Amino acid sequence: MSDTSSNSKSPETAEVIVEPVASDPGGKRQVPATQPDSEVHVELPRSTVWHDIIWATPSWLVSMIVHVIMLLALAMFYLPAGSMDDARELLLATGDDEALEELEDFDDEPLETLDVMSSDALVLESVIQPEEISMASFDEPAAAVRVDLSDTGLEQAPSMDLAAAIGSLSGDALSGRGESKALLVKRDGGNDASEKAVSQALVWLTDHQMPDGGWNFDHALCPSCKGQCRNPGSLREARNAATAMALLPFLGAGQTHKEGQYKKVVNSGLYFLTRRMKVSPQKGGSLHEPGGSMYSHGLAAITLCEAYAMTRDKGLYQAAQLALNYIAYAQDRIGGGWRYAEQTPGDTSVVGWQVMAMKSGHMAYLTINPKTVRGASIFLDSVQARNGARYGYTTPGDKASTTAVGLLCRMHLGWDHDHPALIEGVKFLADQGPSKNNNYYNYYATQVLRHYEGDLWKQWNAVMRDQLIKTQAQKGHEKGSWHVGDGHGGKGGRLYDTSLSTMILEVYYRHLPIYRKQSTETEFTLD
Repeated sequence: MSDTSSNSKSPETAEVIVEPVASDPGGKRQVPATQPDSEVHVELPRSTVWHDIIWATPSWLVSMIVHVIMLLALAMFYLPAGSMDDARELLLATGDDEALEELEDFDDEPLETLDVMSSDALVLESVIQPEEISMASFDEPAAAVRVDLSDTGLEQAPSMDLAAAIGSLSGDALSGRGESKALLVKRDGGNDASEKAVSQALVWLTDHQMPDGGWNFDHALCPSCKGQCRNPGSLREARNAATAMALLPFLGAGQTHKEGQYKKVVNSGLYFLTRRMKVSPQKGGSLHEPGGSMYSHGLAAITLCEAYAMTRDKGLYQAAQLALNYIAYAQDRIGGGWRYAEQTPGDTSVVGWQVMAMKSGHMAYLTINPKTVRGASIFLDSVQARNGARYGYTTPGDKASTTAVGLLCRMHLGWDHDHPALIEGVKFLADQGPSKNNNYYNYYATQVLRHYEGDLWKQWNAVMRDQLIKTQAQKGHEKGSWHVGDGHGGKGGRLYDTSLSTMILEVYYRHLPIYRKQSTETEFTLD
């Protein structure tokens, strides 16, 4: 404030005392430096003019003014909720512009990002809140996500029964819609023995659910097991991955948190996953974790998207969409793949789970960034051999397991059945046949052959189905489980092998949208 030549203060002028701004050594205007105890002091004029006016005003006029002010204040509190909601917008978040430019073939499309509080990271609490984690009761309606997320995006969900619509499109509707389950299973290659194997597996998985609602690859930690079952896994910290892998067989059998004899189990598992999601405005919702990395996130994203697609539970919409947003964020900006850490060069194994998650989200009418889809194709191009009939891990190769992953990704990304490379690749897998010690390969190859159908599928299924039926444990606490003992199974243990084996035997049902015919017949929107 400028100095004055007089120490007297005019009654018509208010004096404002403001703390000084920070010095500007560079000659550029800078933001004022504020201290925690900085204040703005205002000295009001000493004039009594307003005092005289107020006392001269009639009391009825003063009363009316006061009531008008009160009514206006109340009106602000009683505006319809929709008026406030309409004012909220979905944020369109993109990655770093310079990084995106490195991926030349990617069209720069914005992510759909939900309106989250702008903090570095905040924990997304459950969308499904059971009364007790110990599964005393889970029949209460799903609660809303306890994060400041916009409800506007919910309007994008289809109004029809999505599960029914998918069933009618594929002709595979169940549970009172279309053919009976038994006839459908028999028609597509299952039998009574495979049905029994699935039922026993779900019992084993239920018995090894942890008290907090999740699962652990080290199943010996489960209080109901306490080491009764052999072959525990070593990935103790990968709780999200273990929980997702345990939940998918329930969903594959048509058991959701809304209906089915295992709805309490499923509800508790979904609660566990959503409670552990970390949300940030820039990244989306991450289920990345030590020991599981992007494997964990991809598996959990598939689970959330499939559960949402099957139930259309709006409480799951936001968690599923945020999980997809994180997949887009974590993608390698140059090569288009995914691996263990965010935005690092990818490998085929991790890419497979992310592509399946995106396809699940696409079939659930969630938003998928076209740029991310194109990036996945670019990565597959970089590891393919024989013009796309074979695939390697991080470089071109022809290993059977990575070829199965690569071909399934290509099918989900739009390759037709008559694509020459797909025809050659499917024949390669069929000639290899099911493995006796690699369930990871069996899981992906079974999906490829199932989607391809025909005689090659029938030949594959007859061997694969009977092999699993014969190798399922039938005694003691291990009854209903599997342990193959391959490299992946050694780390994931009996829970890992049981999950994959069960899902292989569930491809006949096509309950999971990712198993349905149109998952390979409908393409992503890339415009």
